[in-house]
Amino acid sequence: MSETRKDLPAAAIRALAEAEERRKKAEAEAKNMPKELGGRDGPEPVRYGDWEKKGIAIDF
Repeated sequence: MSETRKDLPAAAIRALAEAEERRKKAEAEAKNMPKELGGRDGPEPVRYGDWEKKGIAIDF
């Protein structure tokens, strides 16, 4: 356990461990997904509210 996590309450340490487990599971599931052809690069636009590409508004 790292020095910074040593001072955390037990519930916080448990929550961090659960979050790490969910992150690893999500990464493993993402590897099994087929690669999108012709899709946008970068983060998901819906999640980040980016509805334009090179100054042109796009609609899905």
